Amino acid sequence: MRNLDITTLRSFVAVADQGGVTRAAGFLHLTQSAVSMQLKRLEELLGLELLDRSGRTIALTASGEQLLAYARRMIALNDEVIGRLTDQAFEGEVVLGVPHDIVYPAIPRVLQRFNVDFPRVRVQLVSSYSLQLKDMYKRGECDLILTTEPSAAEAGETIAELPLRWIGAPGGSAWRKQPLPLALGRRCLFRPQVISALDAAGIPWELSVETENDRTIEATVSADLAVNAMLDGTEASHLEQIDSGGALPDLPAHMINLYGGEPGRGAVVEALAQLVRQNFRMLGSTPLRAVAG
Repeated sequence: MRNLDITTLRSFVAVADQGGVTRAAGFLHLTQSAVSMQLKRLEELLGLELLDRSGRTIALTASGEQLLAYARRMIALNDEVIGRLTDQAFEGEVVLGVPHDIVYPAIPRVLQRFNVDFPRVRVQLVSSYSLQLKDMYKRGECDLILTTEPSAAEAGETIAELPLRWIGAPGGSAWRKQPLPLALGRRCLFRPQVISALDAAGIPWELSVETENDRTIEATVSADLAVNAMLDGTEASHLEQIDSGGALPDLPAHMINLYGGEPGRGAVVEALAQLVRQNFRMLGSTPLRAVAG
């Protein structure tokens, strides 16, 4: 009988998630040779090639794609068992504030992993605008917050710098219309930069939707009635980045800043802050099917 090893599966998933052996080694705090050895051991155990190494980049084979789903489930179940049976040290609640437009896709992964590590700690997720979140943090209403800002902040830590991208419906044509229909939140920090870029390029525009409800904006854009701007890699799966071929102006980069992640805040807050850092640094990285080895 052959038994799969959770450690080797964890290395395999890390390579898939991080985009290559080098990044996976850093994420796992192992050497590259150790990760490579574990992958080789896994392939030998199964008698299958899981990684396609024929090109300049590493990609998953069909068998690797199939194993990935099973590996995630096995690792999650392993971690849940260990966490619930052995972790009795931490209880309580931690409040995490995140702007609406960067909740996806990183925060669900953060919450899932944190629940495994600290099953007795409840995370209260507060989703609002950056300015409001900063006010809440100053009043002590949040333990950790994320903000999207044009620059780094003295009191915060910049964990990612991502360019703004034009976002529309898959295969949509709203971006071709004149004037350009925009769907922007009233208090969106991206709004001044988007309008300034269009004005500088001499592109007429109009506000098709002006609201404080992000779901309204998302529905309008996905219906191909308007375009929006979001940070690279934060768009939902039913939206896509617009390739306008230069018809729309480039947009500036914004910082994702973390407040409250400094040492001395306690083990629970520090662990949550580290998960946030790790997952947001993955945004905008090269897709799995064309990653560096």
